This record gives sequence, structure tokens and C-alpha cells, in this order.
Amino acid sequence: MQDDYRQTEGGQFVEVAAGSVVLEGNLVIPDGAKGIVLFAHGSGSSRFSPRNQYVADMLRGGGLATLLIDLLTAEEERMDQTAAKLRFDMGVLARRLIGAVDWLCEQDATTNLAIGMFGSSTGAAAALLAAAERPDAVRAVVSHGGRPDLAASRLADVKAPTLLIVGGQDEPVIELNEQAYARISAEKHMEIIPGATHLFEEPSTLEQVAGMARDWFEQHLTP
Repeated sequence: MQDDYRQTEGGQFVEVAAGSVVLEGNLVIPDGAKGIVLFAHGSGSSRFSPRNQYVADMLRGGGLATLLIDLLTAEEERMDQTAAKLRFDMGVLARRLIGAVDWLCEQDATTNLAIGMFGSSTGAAAALLAAAERPDAVRAVVSHGGRPDLAASRLADVKAPTLLIVGGQDEPVIELNEQAYARISAEKHMEIIPGATHLFEEPSTLEQVAGMARDWFEQHLTP
């Protein structure tokens, strides 16, 4: 399949066919990349988020390609501002991530890159559901401040090595992550960052998240 990309300041603007919708994303492939990380952000975030961009830049510094996509179309995002239904629909979000994984496997520029998934908040559950559905394609998953418990029905089917990162002050989410961790049968690890709250806004905490994610993906996506 021919790649259809348009160069932008933040990489290449891409349109990703995922079922009945076309999702917009930004793709960056550093020279010599051996793996690619697909971002699945949570509700209220986007591919333009400075926090997502910061983590993506750290991953690229480790030689990994990145694809940041918005899982809702612009029209859906506008409608969801009041209804807030789609952003919490794990089935819809997971199917769209699966479509993005399939898209990466089909593109000339990315077909040979091992795929990892970086999920935040509800996006972490969608990433794990997609990993369970595409065990041969998804090679690693990182959840940060995530809700992996929302993927409880499929956690035992996840084959990809999974890293759960939680803030030490995010007590309700720590418990939910511990419950999900017990259900995961694949290689797994859980890190609790002292002093961090749900959004990792405290000094150096997001840097720690990005570093842990980079190391996990480098270990599992690159030869």
C-alpha cells in the first residue's frame, strides 16, 4: 500500500482508516527506527497535548517512531463535549486502535516496525483491549495513570509485556491497577512514582514516566 502522508512541523500528518471513520494523526519516524509507539490518550487530551508531545519526543530520542492519533473525529469531539459518551466507550476506542494497528502493519514505512502502545487514563484500557485482539502485532504496552481495570474481561488474553505506571498520590487508581495487574498473565511490571498525582504534574514526574516508557519499549521493541 502506498503511504499518503503530508509533511507538517510536527512530523507527517496522516489519515488513518479505522472502520467507518478516518482518524487524524501525526507520524514521526527517526532514521534507523526499529519500533513504533502508538499513543492512546484519555478523555480531554489530544495528539497536540504538550504532555503527549513531551513523552513522544523522549521516545524518539531513544530511536523509536511515534504515531499520535485522535481516536474521535473532530465532529465527534464537538458532540462529545456535552454527551461525553464516546470518550468512555471502550469498545469504540479499542476498535479504532485496532484499526490503527492494522494501518501500521499495512504501510510501507511502518510495516517492519515492532508496535508498542502507550495508553493514558481510559486510553490505557483501550490499548490493552487492542493488544488482546492483535497479539501478534502489539509487542509491548505501557499504561500511565491508566484504567487497565476497564479492560478486565480481556487482560488474561494480553500477550504483550505490560508496564503499569501510577502516581503514588493517586490512591484509588493504584488499587485499580493492582487489581488489573493480578489479572495480567504476560510479562508485567508495576511502578509507583512517589509524590505523583494522577496527571503527573509534579516536578520531574512526567520525565520519570517518559524514561520508564522509553526503557520498556527499547527493551521489547528493538533487537
